[in-house]
Amino acid sequence: MLDFLQTLSDGVLFGAIYALIGIGFTLVFGVMHKINMAYAAASVGGAYAGLLVLKAVAAAPAWMVFFGAFLAGGMLGWLVYVTCFHFIPLSSPLAPLMSTVGMLLLIDEVIVHLTAGMPQNYPAMFDDVMLRFGEFTLRGDLLLVFGISVLAMIGLLALLYRSRLGLATRAVAQQPTAAQLCGIRVTRVNALTFVITGLLGGLAGALIGASVGALSPLLTTPLTVKGLIVTVIGGLGSIPGAIVAGLLVGGFENLFQQFRGVTERDMYVMLLLFAFLVFRPGGLFPAKS
Repeated sequence: MLDFLQTLSDGVLFGAIYALIGIGFTLVFGVMHKINMAYAAASVGGAYAGLLVLKAVAAAPAWMVFFGAFLAGGMLGWLVYVTCFHFIPLSSPLAPLMSTVGMLLLIDEVIVHLTAGMPQNYPAMFDDVMLRFGEFTLRGDLLLVFGISVLAMIGLLALLYRSRLGLATRAVAQQPTAAQLCGIRVTRVNALTFVITGLLGGLAGALIGASVGALSPLLTTPLTVKGLIVTVIGGLGSIPGAIVAGLLVGGFENLFQQFRGVTERDMYVMLLLFAFLVFRPGGLFPAKS
């Protein structure tokens, strides 16, 4: 039982990163009703860009690297919007989707070219801290990851529900034509949505690097898959659903990795997705029609 609780808690703490990735997919889908397949690639790209801080400032603290990744993720989010959505007719169901797939491959190739495909060490904070409660322990770096993720989620929810930008974003999500008639610049809201999700993605990529200790271009594909799984399980367009689903997937994944091995981990996560598709196709929090 102690091993079960220890493994579950570690997975839930790490699952906060999956929640951030799922929120990025969810927010873009909720506002534009499109899937941004390049989101996880931009997140990893932002995390790699954060390493440039170490090249510019010798012995830079980890928080500066995280902040650099945060800003770089926002810029990459804007670049994805301009390249894949701004000049492409949104009435076409496949053109924006396929353009983001192309952007995913492009970002991956750029990372591989600049790093020779080799993993890069990533700085971490509190990685040597262990909080002990009897035989039960909590990793300091995972607690930091969870805490930063929760603060980012709270900030996003405050932005969406306590600001004029959030009001405009929700108006565009519900009825873009009516929002435009009310004077809201829909293209501006769409662009800012990509910037906001990019900021969250860059932060998520940095947190993954910090918790794992390294970054690899191979992270893009599993992060894309996990982000889409979290989005579907949480309910398309539901941010609270993405948060809960991210924690659920993180705990579920870590349990099977511990007791069944890393080779079977993803298989059981896919079985969890299939179970939701069969028994609760709308997800944990189905979007209101």
